[in-house]
Amino acid sequence: MKFCSQCGRPVTLTVPVDDDRPRHVCSSCGTVHYQNPKLVVGCIPEWEGRILMCRRDIEPRKGYWTLPAGFLENGETTADGARRETIEETGSRVTDLIPYLMVDIVHINQIYLMFRSRLVAPDFHPTQESAEVRLMEAADIPWDDIAFKVVEKTLRCFLQDRASGRFAFRTDRIEKRELVK
Repeated sequence: MKFCSQCGRPVTLTVPVDDDRPRHVCSSCGTVHYQNPKLVVGCIPEWEGRILMCRRDIEPRKGYWTLPAGFLENGETTADGARRETIEETGSRVTDLIPYLMVDIVHINQIYLMFRSRLVAPDFHPTQESAEVRLMEAADIPWDDIAFKVVEKTLRCFLQDRASGRFAFRTDRIEKRELVK
């Protein structure tokens, strides 16, 4: 960050009084610009035991498979964001959203909150964001073509819990070294 979004003057990186880390501070108007992690929300949409997945038609990781997920927008709940992302990426609606997995990815300043969900109807289709959308049996998941480590982790946890019939809210983290395949 180089300029203040309040007054347009240059900012400096300094530790403000009563703070414990460097922040961008405007020396003209005094505004402290906090930069916080981004929250990504998504879901595992199910229909008759199959999982709805989409092949990305946008970067990053265009051509790879994922679960519907994306950045939470201001003014929406986490569940509403997961619903919106599902519509944007699959054209389908979900219901019965239950928080399932929260993953910290500290080195890229992201937090993922994934929900279990159920499709309202199997009425999905490709969108501007997804070249292909498909219901998949567990055996059909293209593990070598999963877009993101967090999606792989979510699917593996989900399939393990589904096999046991016990779903509990989970937390996890992904380290930088785990992103290299």
